[in-house]
Amino acid sequence: MAGETTKENLSNILPLEGRVAIVTGGSRGIGRAITLHLRSLGAKLVINYASNSHQAGLLASEINSFANSSCPVAVSIKADVSDPDQVKSLFDRAEEEFGCQAHILVNCAGVLDSKYPTLANTTVEDYDMTFNVNTKGAFLCCREAANRLTRGGGGRIVMITTSLVGNLLPGYAAYAASKAAVETMTKIVAKELKGSGITANCVAPGPVATELFFAGKTEEMVKRLVDACPLGRLGKPDDISQIVGFLAGDSGEWINGQIIRVNGGFVV
Repeated sequence: MAGETTKENLSNILPLEGRVAIVTGGSRGIGRAITLHLRSLGAKLVINYASNSHQAGLLASEINSFANSSCPVAVSIKADVSDPDQVKSLFDRAEEEFGCQAHILVNCAGVLDSKYPTLANTTVEDYDMTFNVNTKGAFLCCREAANRLTRGGGGRIVMITTSLVGNLLPGYAAYAASKAAVETMTKIVAKELKGSGITANCVAPGPVATELFFAGKTEEMVKRLVDACPLGRLGKPDDISQIVGFLAGDSGEWINGQIIRVNGGFVV
């Protein structure tokens, strides 16, 4: 019947069918939404996590239980993104699990100091932790992706940064600086990958209703951020995952070296 989607032709319309995506920090918050959305587009998933194996394993099991496949389409892999050996192992495992090079990297792993200190009150330890995960981790994952993602088309690097780079709110000095460095690296690597068919972009969310966002914030702080958005609400993880999914597919090929601020007008 015209307009019907059958199981037989479903694979023909899924834009990421046959492609493998690595999502760091992929079991929680925005990362979880991205993982689920990329699967809905047909991708096979490597769900990276740092500590919560139970949560990542449950997500992989949930995805596999709905897959029309005798083989797993999602695996969870532990790796500290700030450790070069573990990042290399993450890509090794992805290739072993799915028998091919990865096509897509979405780097979503990140930390935020929930004390929201001024720069004058930021400790060296907290600064180092922020840059180790947010900047060094992004560098290591992006470097591995630049060397190992599939060439010739379909290769995608998507780095999750923050609209705070454009807003510069007090209390976020180390966090915003760590993400600003990622945005600069991404613009440069997009040029360096000329001829590879791999694109590199940043998606920069504004305030999104996740555990990471709410940590350490009072109701008044949250209300002020909501009031500052022209749409009058916090973002949802799915607001971000939809953009990532577009960039990861063939339709997003002409977008390269860009910072896409997804914040409902919170930062313009």
